[in-house]
Amino acid sequence: MKPGPSSERAVILAASERDAVKTAHLIKEAGYYANICGDLAEFEHQVASGAGLAIIADEAIRTADLAGLTRWLNEQPSWSDFPIVLMSEKGGPGRNPEAARLGRALGNVTFIERPFHPTTLVSLVAAAVRGRRRQYQTRQILEDLTESEDLLQTALDAGHLGALELHLPDFELEASPTCKTFFGRKPRGPFTYQDLLEAVHPDDRARRSETVEQTLRTGADYRIEYRNIWPDGTQHWLDVRARAVRRPDGSIRSLVGVCSDITARKTAEIEREALLAQLAAERTALAELTATLEQRVEQRTADLMKEVAARERAQEQLRHAQKMEAIGQLTGGVAHDFNNLLMAVMGNLDLLRKRMPEDPRLRRLVDGALQGAERGASLTQRLLAFARQQDLRAVPVDLGALVRDMSELLERSLGPRITLRLDIPDGLPAACVDANQLELAVLNLAINARDAMPDGGVIEIRLAAWQAKNDQAKNDQTRSDQVKGDPALQPGNYLKLSVVDSGGGMSPDVLKRAIEPFFSSKPVGKGTGLGLSMVHGLAVQLGGALQLSSAVGKGTTAVLVLPVATTAPAVESPAPAAQKIKRSAVILLVDDDPLIAMSTMEMLEDLGHRVIGASSGPHALDILRSDQEIDLMMTDHVMPGMTGLELAAASREVRPHLVVLLATGYAELPDGTQVDLPRLAKPYHQDQLRERLDQLLGQGAGQHTVAASADSLAAPSTLSPSP
Repeated sequence: MKPGPSSERAVILAASERDAVKTAHLIKEAGYYANICGDLAEFEHQVASGAGLAIIADEAIRTADLAGLTRWLNEQPSWSDFPIVLMSEKGGPGRNPEAARLGRALGNVTFIERPFHPTTLVSLVAAAVRGRRRQYQTRQILEDLTESEDLLQTALDAGHLGALELHLPDFELEASPTCKTFFGRKPRGPFTYQDLLEAVHPDDRARRSETVEQTLRTGADYRIEYRNIWPDGTQHWLDVRARAVRRPDGSIRSLVGVCSDITARKTAEIEREALLAQLAAERTALAELTATLEQRVEQRTADLMKEVAARERAQEQLRHAQKMEAIGQLTGGVAHDFNNLLMAVMGNLDLLRKRMPEDPRLRRLVDGALQGAERGASLTQRLLAFARQQDLRAVPVDLGALVRDMSELLERSLGPRITLRLDIPDGLPAACVDANQLELAVLNLAINARDAMPDGGVIEIRLAAWQAKNDQAKNDQTRSDQVKGDPALQPGNYLKLSVVDSGGGMSPDVLKRAIEPFFSSKPVGKGTGLGLSMVHGLAVQLGGALQLSSAVGKGTTAVLVLPVATTAPAVESPAPAAQKIKRSAVILLVDDDPLIAMSTMEMLEDLGHRVIGASSGPHALDILRSDQEIDLMMTDHVMPGMTGLELAAASREVRPHLVVLLATGYAELPDGTQVDLPRLAKPYHQDQLRERLDQLLGQGAGQHTVAASADSLAAPSTLSPSP
């Protein structure tokens, strides 16, 4: 066989021509090819030109310079390990040091001791040829892979795509140079999975994380568009698509995919949507200007009814959605946005009810819409309670007196088939709680107990002192089947308020999920599933806990663990009557939401005040620095650039005696904020706005002061609990 890249011939270098001819003859008789070399230089040339193996007599190279041959062997490609059969008269490396030296120098060497049987040599040649064939096959596979990789890279380059692979479970990221450039990184620089996570826009991180988790959980294709922020601060859009690669056992080994920069397309889409929205707004404004007043009222009423219907449908869907998935949405931000929406709805409905024609049907519709909005406000309060962000006024309260005062209300709420018993010992210390919210919590627990006894029964409310120690508190939580999520009680003195019923009880599965938001074992439409969630959130926010224990057929015990107050309950004094203001005041209204600003401005002007609008804190400060007469500033809290509290502080430097009213949702204020401003909780009615303004303008007229104690802050509207 001729030399070549896939040659299987044997190249022979013997000490004598006779030995070389004899060896070549044996190999050819066995069906293989052989070439004889006269010296080492020719041997090196024949090997380099292509061969399957080499047969060398040790005496032929014992004193020769093997530098050229060893250099060629060391420079073989990764797929090649050239086989050599070394014929030796003194045996292998175990008995022949010279053979050992040659073996180390030549690499893939098989030793055969002379004299040898022809069959032995033929077997060694056959084995070497088979090994060389496998090496040629490996070379072909590597060449095919290289060609495929080149074609794939060409396709990626043509499509401006970056490649990436995420190895599991350690989340090790391999990214192509093009992919790194899409994140603003150097093509050859380091880029880890943590670098990728930190580059994702904060507003898109939760959505991206949820998509990744769904892919890892279900094996579905990963596809998402999100923004990332480059090291230079610029923002770019990416389209990332990947598919799961599985191991033989079915588990996901890695995610392999591509990404592309879609910044130009997304920018164009955003600009197009903004243009379409602007055009739609202009068309709507033109239609409103040309329509009659009656048509505008009817259209507005129809729109409000659609919004109320859509909200009721959304609430119904929320009540039956997967409860654990809703936990991440129960935050103060959701409550803030919901309060703002309700503020706009309730304000406009108040004004609409005053100005619409005396049509009983329209009035019933508007009243129904207001009731729906107030139900939304009640739901918001429960969400805030579960999220532990409601506005609480924790003061020392005599729990025994509070429960006794509630007994008449409880008996009316529970009905004649339920027997209410109180076990309240004398001499109990006061608890540090919000009395209004605690009354709602006790009423919720009692109504839940009533619903667990459709045929009647006994509900017992007990009060007892209790002390938590380091180990005792932890062990008590374990024994009481405390629902996951309650913090460990701090050592100290507590009061336990227990509501015990003799109903059917709860199964372990129901008990485990009892305080999950929107979870309810009642029939559809019989409860929101937020009662226990609200009670649990209130208890934890007060520094206590809600402990539930129950067994099927043996009833349920709900225990509110509440911290003992360090001071005695304050003696209540009648609140001073607000001074009625007859004159028209000049009010600076600050709100960045045009919808709420429009509604509030209409209500203020309807009350007879003159209103100056500002869309931001800096805008309001510019007005305050002018010579414009201003009696009161009413401001929202959450605004871009400057919050309402920051604006109030800055306004005192400009106008120290200006009365400031903070109109805000409960969830907007950061934890630990000490509010020294009068506050009006959203959503509010026009009557509540009038009363608060009369009170503050009366104080401002008589005292010319801004400061208002925490006791003068507006309490949230009283909301009736639902079981």
